Parts: sequence; C-alpha cells; structure tokens
Amino acid sequence: MSTLRNLAGQTAIYGLSSIGARFLNYLLVPLHTSKGVFEPAEFGVITSLYAWTAFLNVVLTFGMETTFFRFTNKDNAALAEGEKGSVFTTASYALLFSSLAFMVLGTGFSGSIANGIGFPAHSVSVLMLVLIIGIDALTTIPMARLRQQGRAWRFAAINILSVVVNVAGNLFIFLYCMKKFDAGESNALIDAVYDPSFGVGYVFLINLISTGVKLVMLLPEWPPFRAFSKPLLRTMLAFGAPLMVAGLAGMVNETADRIILKYLLPEGIADAQIGIYGACYKLAVLITLFIQAFRMGAEPFFFSHAKEKNSGETFARIMNIFVAVCMSAFLVVMLFLDLFKWFIPNPAYHEGLRVVPILMLANVFLGIYYNQSVWYKLTDRTRVGGTIAIIGAAITIAFNFALIPVLGYMGSAWATLACYAGMAVISYAWGQKHYPIPYNVSRVLLYMAGGVMLWWGADQVHFDEVIGYGIRAGAMVGFLLVAWKLERHSFSNIAQ
Repeated sequence: MSTLRNLAGQTAIYGLSSIGARFLNYLLVPLHTSKGVFEPAEFGVITSLYAWTAFLNVVLTFGMETTFFRFTNKDNAALAEGEKGSVFTTASYALLFSSLAFMVLGTGFSGSIANGIGFPAHSVSVLMLVLIIGIDALTTIPMARLRQQGRAWRFAAINILSVVVNVAGNLFIFLYCMKKFDAGESNALIDAVYDPSFGVGYVFLINLISTGVKLVMLLPEWPPFRAFSKPLLRTMLAFGAPLMVAGLAGMVNETADRIILKYLLPEGIADAQIGIYGACYKLAVLITLFIQAFRMGAEPFFFSHAKEKNSGETFARIMNIFVAVCMSAFLVVMLFLDLFKWFIPNPAYHEGLRVVPILMLANVFLGIYYNQSVWYKLTDRTRVGGTIAIIGAAITIAFNFALIPVLGYMGSAWATLACYAGMAVISYAWGQKHYPIPYNVSRVLLYMAGGVMLWWGADQVHFDEVIGYGIRAGAMVGFLLVAWKLERHSFSNIAQ
C-alpha cells in the first residue's frame, strides 16, 4: 500500500471516531442553544468551565501521548529492548498516579476552586469536571497504544460508544425530561431523575458518565505493573516536559480568550457574551474536526516514514493537499453561512456570526502549524515546540487584553488569528534551518487567498436566493477543480 493510501486509510478510520464522535458532540450545540434550554448566559457558564478543563487536561497528560509514540519508535541502539517493552506500562502508571492524586485533591477543594474561578454557584459542576479530567487522563495512553498498534477500529468503537452515551443522555434530559417537565407533563421517571434547579450541571454529569464508560472499555488494555521502569520514566518525563509546556501554551492560545473575556467584560454581560462567542466558535467545526482526524493519523505516520527516501517531498505534498481541503471546508461554511447559522437555533446567538470567518482562517493556520511541527518532533527538539507555543501564548494574551476592551469578543477572534498565523510563520522559518522540507509556500498562499477572495466576491453579489446559491455553488466547484488540477500529480507521485 502506498504511503499516501496508508495515511488516508488511517485518517479515514480515525475520522469515523474523531470526526464522527466530535460531530455527534457538536450536534449538542443546537440542543443546548435552543430556546428554552440554555440562554447565552447559561451557555457561557458551560463554555467557561470547559475552557478551564482544557488547561488541566494538558497538565495531567504531561505530553505523554507524543512521548509514547516517540519512544516506541526509537532505534534499539537508543532504547534497550527491555525498556522498549515497558514504555506502555511506564507511561500508563505515571498518569494513573498523577490522575488519582489530582482527583482526590480536586474533590476536597472543589468549592474553593469554584469560588476562585468566579463560579461559586457551580461547585458541584466543578467537582464533576475534576473527575472527568482525571478519568480522561487515565485513558490517554491506552487509547494512544491502540493507534500505535494500528487497531483503529477498536479505537473508533470505544470513542463512538462514549459519545453515543453522552449524546443519548443529553437528549434524554433536555429533549425529553426538560420539555415534558416545562409542559407540565411529569411522570415517575422524570420525577426520579430530573431537577430543573440542577441546570447546567446535567451537562457535566452526563459527560462524567460517558467518560466512565470509556474507562471501563479500556480496562482490558491496562498493562501489569511489573514492567514499570523508574529510569525510563525519568527519560520520558524529560522528553515530555517541553511538550507539556507547549501544550499548556497551546491551550492558552485555544481557550484563554473565554477565560479573559470573563474578567474584561462588564460583569452583567460577560457570561452572555462568552456564550454567544462560544456557540459561534463551534461553526468552525468542519476545519477543526478534519484537523483533529488528520493529526491522529498523521503523527504516527510521520514518525514511521521519516527515514524513507524523499520523505520531505512527501510531507510537502501532504501540506498542499491539507490546505486545499481546509480551504474547501472554509468555503463550504462561509458561502452558505446563512444556512449554517441555524446550527444555532436561537437568534439571540446570531450576533456573533461575524467571528466565524476569522476563526476559520485561524484554524487553517493552526493546521499548517501542526503539519510543520513534524520537524522538531523528528529531531527531538521538543523544546522548540514549547518556545513557539509560548510566543503564541504571549501574542494571544497581549492581543486579548488590548482588543477585548475595544472590540469585545471580536477582539478575541482577531487575537486567535494573529496567534496561529504567527506560530505558523515562526515554525516554518525555524524548521527550514534544522530540518528543511520543500514546502510550496506560493501554492499554500494561493489556496488561502483564493478561498478568501471567492468568499468575499460571492458575498458582494446580491441576487435572489436561487441564483445566489447557484453562484456560490459555482465558486465552490471552481475552487475544487483548480485544487484537483494542481494536486493530482501529487497524488500520483506519493503513490509511487
């Protein structure tokens, strides 16, 4: 099987779980933002708490996922066979010990934590989040091992079942119990499980249950403790520490805006504005889902094919195809935003739609950066990733503090774009000095500029609905045809 087909196959299968599973989760956004479920201020609470969750997730996993992939692919000369066999055990138990300690401490201080982050009325939700984060960290290495072993279908089954439980629980509570209760049609089942005063807490309770299901399904994968190696753990922690710093800085880039908004916006409107921004952020779903699925297939692929002849040319061609696909997703959403906006059913959220093109372009740059990050991972310069992410975090924080008081959540959107574009440019310039990859920069810029100009041009044309949709569909097809014409030879060359 060709290298391209191998990558495409892995990405497709992981996509069934990652894209499919996350898409099912994203389908909860229309439910949560429907009239009568959560108004913007309540959705803002959910958005803010999950933003804090992202930071703690990175700290608890400590870069162990990428570290696991790297150490299981090291040469025998660099890693003794005995140690090679204990990588899985050592990584798994390291996260077990740290996660248990986190859950015990977090449970004991959940009330103080809730007060400290500005949500004193939601201490129970904070407690459930602590358990969710801890359990999720426990599943990181067993799930990574399934990917490393190529057991993509088992990986997909576990992910999808967990998400199905989450979606089913939300539908049961908010579409059945809440609707019936609000209509005065209560029954014994509703009386037993539904309390309207619990509110947003149900979102976290259902998430906790679904995360527990995932852990139970992974118990057969858990290794025996006898292969645990303290010397190997020290080596792995030294490798993973910069990745953790990079991941933590990355979470600043990804989620700090929702935390900073809480403190820079007037108290009376902050939660509602965060809710609007968080809901509209979800409309970047097509690009973010594709990037996630691509990363899960690409990271082990890049490690395993780095020593092959012409690997640099292969990586460069993959970049071209990746950007073309991302910009196609950008056009799909932006050309038909008047349809996609009803993904958020409550018009009270629609004032935030103007952030969508900015955030989608930001995520394209983030995907480019993830593609480029292969250079410092393959050369064991993981500190570079941390440095670039820290620079990005500085850009994020500086732009948010400068722009939010003037532009509100639009300032956060522009800060995100500035951050990810800056990281992509820095990584490219740095990487070409240490691990040159012949990226076709002009081709990448052509796709990005072409996509933006097509969207802008189509948006300036005002015809009746049918003709307008026809023009937009024509623009979309034209972009795809040009991309196919330019990249068809890349498919042929990689397949050889």
